Amino acid sequence: STLSPSSAASDVYKRQEKDFGFYLRELDGRAEVLLPKSLLEGNKVSVGDEVEVFIYRDSKDRALATFKKPLAKAFDVAYLKVVQQSEFGAFIDFGLDRDIFVPLKEQRYKLHTGKKYLFYIYVDKTDRLAATTEVENYIEIGEGYKVGDEVTAMVYSKTPAGTLNVAIDGKYKGLVLPNEYYFEVHPGQEMKLRVKRVYEDGVIGLTPRKTRLNERDALQEKIVKYMEKNGGFMTFNDKSSPEDIKATFGTVSYTHLRAHETRSNL
Repeated sequence: STLSPSSAASDVYKRQEKDFGFYLRELDGRAEVLLPKSLLEGNKVSVGDEVEVFIYRDSKDRALATFKKPLAKAFDVAYLKVVQQSEFGAFIDFGLDRDIFVPLKEQRYKLHTGKKYLFYIYVDKTDRLAATTEVENYIEIGEGYKVGDEVTAMVYSKTPAGTLNVAIDGKYKGLVLPNEYYFEVHPGQEMKLRVKRVYEDGVIGLTPRKTRLNERDALQEKIVKYMEKNGGFMTFNDKSSPEDIKATFGTVSYTHLRAHETRSNL
């Protein structure tokens, strides 16, 4: 049998004395993999012990076992950082000395080095870990959420109409309707959201808006800071474009803005 990435290997034994580590064998097979002493992570291992390790291919394409916990393993959805790109694809850091490859054909949108995105980790035809941004089918339905709960979610896609598909805590299905946000949002973006409703299919309806009271206070604070920065003057008026007002204050109504400005001056 072969040891695939993320397998748990057990039944430690050594065919011959080695200074650099131990050979591991699966309990139900004859496949062997090396556990270098440099990857023991402080654990003590003796011949005959049963251990649980993570198996991967290192930068020299050798199958190795390690006690180090990766940020993700095969068949996980994980929020990981892009660390390098090539003409064939991107590479993401998952906590070990070899990065996971994301082929160009598995990128549903442009990836940027240094940014984090949600990925589904799989094992490719060469028995190596690989990743895709196509995570929709692997995001689960969450339970126990109620209206008013505050959550953190990652955006993984955006419909042509502007609805954001997000994963609460990187795991559970949620969405943000286009009338709930007034700013540019990109895949991979992490958002602080509030549960607005729970749909019949279990998907969580979310909004970045605070409660009305908190939203009013937040807008007033934005106005005060804006006016302090501009010598006490408000450069917007009733002829200003809604887009400009929205970009600065997150509200499209000058009347709404003016009411809060007046309140801020009281």
